Amino acid sequence: MTFEVRPVTAGRWPELEAFFGPSGAYSNCWCAWWRVSSPEFKEGCAERGAGNRALLERLTREGAEPGLLAYEAGKPVGWVALAPRPQYPRLLRSPNLRPAPETDDPADARIWSLTCFWIPRAQRGRGVATALLAAALTHAREHGATALEAYPVDTGDERGAPASLYTGTVGMFERAGFHEVLRRRAKRPVVRFDFGG
Repeated sequence: MTFEVRPVTAGRWPELEAFFGPSGAYSNCWCAWWRVSSPEFKEGCAERGAGNRALLERLTREGAEPGLLAYEAGKPVGWVALAPRPQYPRLLRSPNLRPAPETDDPADARIWSLTCFWIPRAQRGRGVATALLAAALTHAREHGATALEAYPVDTGDERGAPASLYTGTVGMFERAGFHEVLRRRAKRPVVRFDFGG
């Protein structure tokens, strides 16, 4: 299966908005979870996610390219969010996923973070996430990243509930060449792909 993957630019905002639909992808999130504090996120979910939607639209219209869309036959079939790590303050404060300050500068914008995938149920199991991950690596590298970090779930030998796998699974990242750099909680490692000099 071949998918075309494109960055979400201001001109593609209407496609992303329609793809996410009235639920903002999932529970009025609009991919704002990692970008704001808990109180701000809760407030952003009010009125069917109006605040979270406005945040993502503003970022997109200002040229931030907050993620990538996978297309099949011209229609979006999947989304991945990624950006320089400092753009995700909740991640930087996370007890389990924050950078280790003794070895990693949290303010280093050359390290990018891939925070989530959203693939509608009908499109899962077709290689959409794999295509998005490959494109995310290319996109980050082309924008000057020295590394791309991710925060998958280690499902072990279990399948895992789809709703809990929005950050991806360890296996998919390992197959793409990522290596584990940190693990403070059994099932939530931090993995990284280093682009080198």
